[in-house]
Amino acid sequence: MTEDELLFFSEFPASIPMYQALKDRLEAAYPDLRVKQSKTQISFYNRRMFAMASPPWRRVKGWPANYLLASFSLPYRKESPRVAQAVEPYPNRWTHHVLLLTPEDVDQELLAWLDEAYRFAAAK
Repeated sequence: MTEDELLFFSEFPASIPMYQALKDRLEAAYPDLRVKQSKTQISFYNRRMFAMASPPWRRVKGWPANYLLASFSLPYRKESPRVAQAVEPYPNRWTHHVLLLTPEDVDQELLAWLDEAYRFAAAK
């Protein structure tokens, strides 16, 4: 992790293992991956943003205290119990949020969804 990434997670050290697992898997899968950091999230890009990672900046009722929120966009709503929240900010563009509680949550199912989001972003 870069110093900027460590500083980004300074208030949320419990999120670091999940972020590192996510970033490592994305870097291995996509040589053209670009990473951009903002105040509240770290975004992953090909031509366009396809995924984001956010620590628990705000408490959400019913969610655990420590997690990493992995978000991605698809042209349809993904139905899965793992999707904690899905919103349609634009017609036919659904943003999905998945809670990562352990590095093992960065599994084949999540990576398949992220790959679909990667291809969706590249085709826009």
